Amino acid sequence: MAGAPSHLELFDNKPVLAKYDGSLPPAELIKDYRAAFINPNSTLMGPKFKFARYGQSGAELSELLPHLSTAVDDVAIVKSMVTTAFNHAPAQIMMSTGSQQFGKPSLGAWTLYGLGSESQNLPGFVVFSTGAKGPSGGSANWGSGFLPTVHQGVQLRTSGDPVLYLSNPPGVDDRLQRESLDVINALNRRQLDVMGDPEIATRINSFEMAYRMQASAPEAMNLADEPEHILKMYGAEPGKPSFANTCLLARRLVERGVRFVEIFHEAWDQHGYLVPDIKRNCEVTDQPSAALVKDLKQRGLLDETLVIWGGEFGRTPMVQGDPNDAGAGRDHHPNAFTMWLAGGGVKGGVTLGESDDFGFNVTRDAVNVRDLHATILHLLGFDHARLSFKFQGLEQRLTGVEPARVVHEILA
Repeated sequence: MAGAPSHLELFDNKPVLAKYDGSLPPAELIKDYRAAFINPNSTLMGPKFKFARYGQSGAELSELLPHLSTAVDDVAIVKSMVTTAFNHAPAQIMMSTGSQQFGKPSLGAWTLYGLGSESQNLPGFVVFSTGAKGPSGGSANWGSGFLPTVHQGVQLRTSGDPVLYLSNPPGVDDRLQRESLDVINALNRRQLDVMGDPEIATRINSFEMAYRMQASAPEAMNLADEPEHILKMYGAEPGKPSFANTCLLARRLVERGVRFVEIFHEAWDQHGYLVPDIKRNCEVTDQPSAALVKDLKQRGLLDETLVIWGGEFGRTPMVQGDPNDAGAGRDHHPNAFTMWLAGGGVKGGVTLGESDDFGFNVTRDAVNVRDLHATILHLLGFDHARLSFKFQGLEQRLTGVEPARVVHEILA
């Protein structure tokens, strides 16, 4: 959910914040606080939507999430996320790679490096992008960094050819393409024998994968194969690019052995017009997100498939803009935000952590980005301290050298 959803409108109900709507924040709360765009001493703005409790777990959710509320007992909600980055590109790259700096492998690349792919005809790591634009951090979010580039994410499109130039041009038939590819690969293998450069092997693999994808990718991406009740469940429409379509495609790709699927929906940066824009975002994303969890469960795939939902940080309890104007919004906020996880060894119906009465600072069970990564790797079968790659004389890890803990409270 690139752009950072407001936890205060979706997951973290704050009646006290509502009570003090229009008041200045306590001085001790904002002491030494650095905001991205606003004066920290801006007035507080209460939550804009109602909350209620759902499921046997009694998890508290916003009225903007009616579909997630029906799957909440299969979800672990972490209301105590923290990060050290408060601008989009560095925060997204940190969430994806464990570092604010470019050049580090993404979580998907580490996963592919550690587990490999179960598919011979599709990339092991697939990326989709929906919303008004791509993520602020760009392709660094799915890059391979210092790992061999065979592990980087492959961006697929949701209309037309899944990958540009996947179809042969006029005058090129299958035989000509195969013969041409054989010659190119022979030359590359000869160069590989001489140079020993693993990137040449990656190039050979990429050519062969592209050739196989010409048959496999169109079939995998054809939502017209899905029953009408499944399309309705997601809100998907074949041939019309949407977040719903990508969620359904994610399930289809997982069924076909793709190891890691990532969807970036860059639409959540509500500095202004918070109320209409976050409502619109939830109308687009809530139904398909919940449908993915339900669909995986009914197919017996949820136990072995980990679903993660979240943005790069939260939003301030202080208003940005005129609080009396319909264009009011919230600024970036790294001190507290919410994510949820489901399946793959996660305990459903759990809510972990809490923030203070204003949703400003985490007060219990803080989970930083390194902890989240350590937990994800644990669920995938790794010890985060042992999954490493030697680069520039160091054993590099996704979680780096600072302490990181597995969040056992959300494990089944």
